[in-house]
Amino acid sequence: MYPYKNPALPVHERVSDLLPRMTIEEKVGEMMQLDGRENAEEYYRTMKPGSYLQILDKDTEKLQKMALGSRLGIPLLFGIDAIHGHSFYKGATMFPSQLALSCSWDPSLAETMGRITAKEMNGTGVHLSFSPVFCMARDLRWGRVGETSGEDQLLIGDMGCAIIKGYQGPDLKSPESILACAKHFAAYSETHGGRDATEGDTSRRRIESFFLPAFERAAKMKCATFMIAYQALDGVPCTANRWLITEKLKKEWGFEGFTITDYKNLTHLINFQKVTDNIADAVAMAVNAGNDMFMADPEFFHGALEALKQGKIKELQIDAACERILAMKFKFGLFEDPRLPVSEDRRLHIGCREHREASLNAARESIVMLKNGGILPLNSAKIKKIAVVGPNADNPMGQMGDWTLGSGQAVRGDQHPRELVVTVLDGLKRVAAEEGSSFEVTYIKGCNAENDDEGQIAEAVDLAKGADLCIAVVGDDLFAVGEWNKATAKLELLGGQQKLLAELKAAGKPLIVVLLNSKPLVLTSVAENADAILEAFNPGMLGGQAIAEILFGKINPCGKLSISFPKHVGQLPVWYNQHPGQHGTTYCDMDQSPLFAFGEGLSYSKFRYSNLKIHSSELKHGETLKVTVDVENTGSRDGVEVVQLYIDDKFTSRTWPHKMLKTYKKVAIPVGKVVTVEMSVDFDSLALFTLNDKWEVEPGEFEIMVGPSSRDKDLLRACFKVKNA
Repeated sequence: MYPYKNPALPVHERVSDLLPRMTIEEKVGEMMQLDGRENAEEYYRTMKPGSYLQILDKDTEKLQKMALGSRLGIPLLFGIDAIHGHSFYKGATMFPSQLALSCSWDPSLAETMGRITAKEMNGTGVHLSFSPVFCMARDLRWGRVGETSGEDQLLIGDMGCAIIKGYQGPDLKSPESILACAKHFAAYSETHGGRDATEGDTSRRRIESFFLPAFERAAKMKCATFMIAYQALDGVPCTANRWLITEKLKKEWGFEGFTITDYKNLTHLINFQKVTDNIADAVAMAVNAGNDMFMADPEFFHGALEALKQGKIKELQIDAACERILAMKFKFGLFEDPRLPVSEDRRLHIGCREHREASLNAARESIVMLKNGGILPLNSAKIKKIAVVGPNADNPMGQMGDWTLGSGQAVRGDQHPRELVVTVLDGLKRVAAEEGSSFEVTYIKGCNAENDDEGQIAEAVDLAKGADLCIAVVGDDLFAVGEWNKATAKLELLGGQQKLLAELKAAGKPLIVVLLNSKPLVLTSVAENADAILEAFNPGMLGGQAIAEILFGKINPCGKLSISFPKHVGQLPVWYNQHPGQHGTTYCDMDQSPLFAFGEGLSYSKFRYSNLKIHSSELKHGETLKVTVDVENTGSRDGVEVVQLYIDDKFTSRTWPHKMLKTYKKVAIPVGKVVTVEMSVDFDSLALFTLNDKWEVEPGEFEIMVGPSSRDKDLLRACFKVKNA
């Protein structure tokens, strides 16, 4: 037995034994991750790629057996976009999208999603999820906002790292663990006009200050892989950015895994970014930058061999990339257990009751009540008929969102079984049945979201007039969600939805609006006219049940927005922690305050904040500041509140946001009780990226702000000083 096949040896010894046995062609092949839907077997016979993506089950098994029977028996690694559940496996548990889940402000739910996704992926032949997304959503026109965890770097880092923990578990070799991928590295979301993968204008300091901190956390918690973003930074494509990949990620942060380019990034250097006109130069740029694995670019194979021949790259660089890839395969235990697909009777855990209950719980915790004029919760005893209208009321795809069976990115053409999805209409009918059919639920679609077909609006209005109240379920549609050309110049409700809501309002019956959408929309008229608004984003398979439970008060909503909503698209950007301006922070024709702010979210309980205390007036290096605040539940039912703590560094050597989320705590508060919530602020968390191009805590005055949202009017304030920083 060759030493590299001995599981008792340390990983570095196994890699050191295997690498010299590989030919240069085998090494170059190991650096490739090809699309398994295109000539997969032929590519393996001619190039020996080390990885494939976007295939499942028997397709992986056939290729894996080819690899295991090859000269060296190096197992293949299979990756797939399991973004919010094992998305492309029919019948798997679909969770709320990352954006929806982040509104729970509960990283433990994200970890649970990761753990269940890993369990369901294992046994289907795939090992790596291209998730989580660490992008910061700041331009709401972008089509991929729903894949993010919102606009704040702390919350993004907390949720993303929790998903990694769930995926990878305490032991990568566990049969219930998979490999995670932190993406898209870096500042991919900082686009021109929200158009996908365009080169945003952003400085090195801005990247360091806001876009890299969450990624650094992922690297230091040993995320297995990083995906390199499509776009360029300051004229340098991320694929060719040595500072980003080698100097920052690998050297400064000590990243131990391997990097993967995004889809066809290598040939994008030629075809789109046009920084070279030939594949050998493109390979040289990417390899010299520090890329390890190249996704969906079979051209890499001959390009790398040609670049080696021309002396543009060295075999030592190929070796370095292979070492990282092989080391991860050894750490993952693939040489001992290639994790071939198991038989159907051993997959009973996929979509099981326990997993679906976890998805339902995640949806319940994530839904945000944006407005309640007193109509909610609904009293079934006082209702005889409910009119349900809107294009998303009975729309499984609108509910589950992007990156799932039936979406544009799906590896298979079908959808998840309809009986596994509880739409809003389904959920309301279930509540009616549970209440002994005390009220009737009627339904008509009313209009489309993807076009201006308004043919059913008159019927929808008649339905509403004959009911006690109307629930309109509106939002966006998958045609306007995703990468490439899925950015939207408008943020208003599309199709006939605005006219539908206006006509329903004119009908004179109470109007409740439920939103199923991938990103914040402009809802100014909705906020004015609706009696209540629930924001669910894409709440997953069982989101309709969670929505119905909240509407009827069976669940007390506790979600808080992880992202701000504008009043008009011309207000963008509206994220809460912008830098202060000199000549005002508003427009002459509209103020700059968002319609709904980061951190906002209503409950059926009412909470009163008081008695904010900072338990020291000064903070020094190495110390932690204790902060307490009393939160009283003055409502009529038990509730859960997310207490948020922000910091303002009053005067700084470089401009800096005057409000930054530093910590938060989700607290259950019984009716009539006062809970003293204790939070802490570490000295190092006060750092900013300074004139010295490093993170430093500057001495001076700081202000603590604590409350239920990021809005100034909601925050209690107290000051302290940092000395001898």
